[in-house]
Amino acid sequence: MCFCGALNTWLFHHGQQASARHNGFVTTFSSLVIKSTTAHIFHVGDSRVHRYRPDSGRLVALTRDHVQRHNGQQLLTRALGIDSSIDIDYKQEDVEYGDVFVLTSDGVHEFISPAEIRQAIEADNNLESVAKTIVDHALKSGSDDNVTCLLVRVDELPLASFEEAHRELTRLVIPPVLQVGMRIDGYEVKRVIYSGTRSHLYLVQHPDHQRSYVLKVPSENFSEDTQYLEGFVREQWVGLRIDHDSVMKVYATPHDSQFLYLLAEYVEGQTLRQWMYDNPQPSLQKVRDIVSGIITGLRVFQRMDMVHRDLKPENIMITTQGHIKIIDFGTVKVKGLQEIASPVTEDIPVGSVNYIAPEYLLDNMDDYRSDIFSLGVITYEMLSGKLPFQMENSHRRRPKSISQWRYQSIRRYSPSVPDWVDCALQQATQPSIYKRYDAFSAFFTDLCQPNNTLLNNHLKPPLIERHPTRVWQGVSAILLFILIVQTILFYS
Repeated sequence: MCFCGALNTWLFHHGQQASARHNGFVTTFSSLVIKSTTAHIFHVGDSRVHRYRPDSGRLVALTRDHVQRHNGQQLLTRALGIDSSIDIDYKQEDVEYGDVFVLTSDGVHEFISPAEIRQAIEADNNLESVAKTIVDHALKSGSDDNVTCLLVRVDELPLASFEEAHRELTRLVIPPVLQVGMRIDGYEVKRVIYSGTRSHLYLVQHPDHQRSYVLKVPSENFSEDTQYLEGFVREQWVGLRIDHDSVMKVYATPHDSQFLYLLAEYVEGQTLRQWMYDNPQPSLQKVRDIVSGIITGLRVFQRMDMVHRDLKPENIMITTQGHIKIIDFGTVKVKGLQEIASPVTEDIPVGSVNYIAPEYLLDNMDDYRSDIFSLGVITYEMLSGKLPFQMENSHRRRPKSISQWRYQSIRRYSPSVPDWVDCALQQATQPSIYKRYDAFSAFFTDLCQPNNTLLNNHLKPPLIERHPTRVWQGVSAILLFILIVQTILFYS
């Protein structure tokens, strides 16, 4: 702490003056900084910081005194002003709702026991009154030193930061595979929705709640895969920050839970993949309705500077009422999180090869236009049952150039699809992010009505796009002719 270092230097300097040595320019220092759901404690000397937690009824010391007893006297071994340099104790502690932090000078805690401090806190909800009671008790017990007591209660907490959520990786345990009737943190398994190699989904209920939930548990097969586990924690962190009908809701798990799992709303309906199986030849209007619902959800992510990165039919739900919900946030990229020093790096691209945008595979970069690409591929697939690109080997070997994405006209598979819709799909799935639509609304507009400019460019593209080889051959021939003429003129 620069502040403590400067203050220590000032105190030490003035304390060394001959006229001031008897004044003792020395002081203890204890500081509490609460940021998000973490308490940062800085301490030197014999003042103290305690924490009282109502759930356990315990008063716990969070600092240790820097003192040494000699011949019945208590001497400071560390404090501001004792030496030219200073060593400050620092520690982090999790903060919970209702926590009371107690900061006292030695004139207080040397004359009143921790049990008496705890009893004073439990007897009165007014912290100002409690602090006065503690100080008065110390004075009546004979304290002749500085008597200072500061109480801080946590009445509200923000959501945990991503860095704090990341620490859960080392604290929580992956639960074993659950069966119907088993419980975890009070949630009883009513049905096994899905059980696979990567995760397990259970329909659960809690006696204290009326609704059903989906409990998602990571597979023990990936207990050593920190990238996978970080994605699991990221999904909860992102989900807790989004509250919109077009995005699956995620709920906070009990703060004292020992297990790593995700609690989400139970969405009754079917995935878009199942819907595509059931509706192999949907009307263009029905596809537009679904695309509109997906865009509504994607705009929620966009407004929060998030990119989904794994948009595919399996991660889109259609409820029994026909409403669209986007699910699965394990690969979401949040602007600003790159600044956090995480020990986990993405060695391989996340997301599904058939839907992931080229810029992410090639340059590990992405923004909301990457989700436009995925949406374009999904729209193409809904209308034709096919994919616009043939990328058979990309799951084994990462592509090296956007030239490997060659768009195939949707009219090849569905001749009834209008040319102008084909143009919109091609524009949405442009391999180059800079040639793609720059807004979801622009794509949806062109999906609903012809864009004549786009259609004309499609029907009569520039010469270099129609015959690139011939154009470059012509340019080369002209340059060669110019070179020959210059050579002749030079020697003539």
